[in-house]
Amino acid sequence: MAKSKSVFRCNECGYQAPKWLGRCPECHAWGALNEVTTITSAGGATTATITPTSPAVPITAVDAATSSAVPTGIGEFDRVLGRGVVPGSVILLAGEPGVGKSTLLLETVKHWAQSGRRALYITGEESAGQVRMRAERTDAVHENIYLAAESDLATILGHVDAVNPSLMIVDSVQTVVASGADGVTGGVTQIRAVTTALVSLAKNRGIAVILVGHVTKDGAVAGPRSLEHLVDVVLSFEGDRHSSLRMVRGIKNRFGAADEVGCFEQRDDGIHQVTDPSGIFVHHHAADVSGSATLITMDGKRALAGEIQALTTPTTMATPRRAVSGLDSPRVAMVLAVLQSRMRIEAIGKSEAYVSTVGGMRVTEPAADLAIALALFSALQNKAIPRSTAVIGEVGLAGEVRRVSAVARRVAEAKRLGFGHVLIPSGTDEKLPKGIRVTRVANLAEATGKAFTASTLQVVEAPF
Repeated sequence: MAKSKSVFRCNECGYQAPKWLGRCPECHAWGALNEVTTITSAGGATTATITPTSPAVPITAVDAATSSAVPTGIGEFDRVLGRGVVPGSVILLAGEPGVGKSTLLLETVKHWAQSGRRALYITGEESAGQVRMRAERTDAVHENIYLAAESDLATILGHVDAVNPSLMIVDSVQTVVASGADGVTGGVTQIRAVTTALVSLAKNRGIAVILVGHVTKDGAVAGPRSLEHLVDVVLSFEGDRHSSLRMVRGIKNRFGAADEVGCFEQRDDGIHQVTDPSGIFVHHHAADVSGSATLITMDGKRALAGEIQALTTPTTMATPRRAVSGLDSPRVAMVLAVLQSRMRIEAIGKSEAYVSTVGGMRVTEPAADLAIALALFSALQNKAIPRSTAVIGEVGLAGEVRRVSAVARRVAEAKRLGFGHVLIPSGTDEKLPKGIRVTRVANLAEATGKAFTASTLQVVEAPF
């Protein structure tokens, strides 16, 4: 006979415990464990063999054209997706409230409709009139866009039968309710049931589905971890409230690279793609200024140019102030210690240091160490690094400049942006592009000596 027992399940992460706990041991959420009844069958049961309705076929007989990507018409979005939207795929787009998820998806369905395909937009958070007002503001009104304000899963499936779209947007998956599942709206059980039904719909009908997801206060995708396993693509939509720049990052992608980045800019008339974001993160000075260094950083597979600015002022305080914006504070502190110890710059211990990026750029990779060190050295010595010089390299505690990844791609980006000189680690063995002068440095002493001098530049003759 079947047996039933009671367990306590967390609404946030799905953790199960035999007794009630005030705090979930897995996700540390308070008051999230609720009692549920599970039914298990008696042991010894066997599963009957069922003849499949569609037999297995050789992989060579499967038509790959049925799963080819369809471009959305937004180049930056297609870049992250991997050439476009694959029919039958399920995409999860997660981001903070107000970052622009709905605006981006309205722009997507506009281009989709303009190409002659039908799109169904399901909104569970707003009314149809609110979505229409935003669509008018962003010029996303088209007769091939069908709109429905609905949160019941069965009714949504009915809308799909009536409209027969090739693309469906669900904004958001946390607001949809499956009547046959237990739990509260937005809970683990409901999200799992809704997502499973929508994935089955996408695979059986060949409809591309984009789900809008919420995030927690830590920035992770809200809901059970299995939600990310069920879908084909997981994208993170990031942006600072004080900046118009928006980034779409790939976290998981079954159809392309999982570390691509798409750049957008939020404006009053909607969201616009930024095909060359390097200009946002570099300030074009009228003349060379001290305390400024340009770096080439990698964001996923994308090379971006950024500017690091440093300012130092003498102080009589026993502990000088250190202020960092857009960078990793421990790494900046490490670079300051290396400059003071290895370069014998005693003024660091008697000066306040302020280090920041330009344009709200966030850089955490070690390849920014050399640019941080040279910007601080330039500020301390009041000597300007030429604007035509870019810097790449990691700094070790011994003062050495270490190799970093994708140097050739970084140098190619510096060449494309018009830089004439780039400093790289001496141990780099990649083939570098022609047409840009490269200086290899082994330690901070060499870097500080060659960053300000144009006569020591070396021309790379190796083919690209």
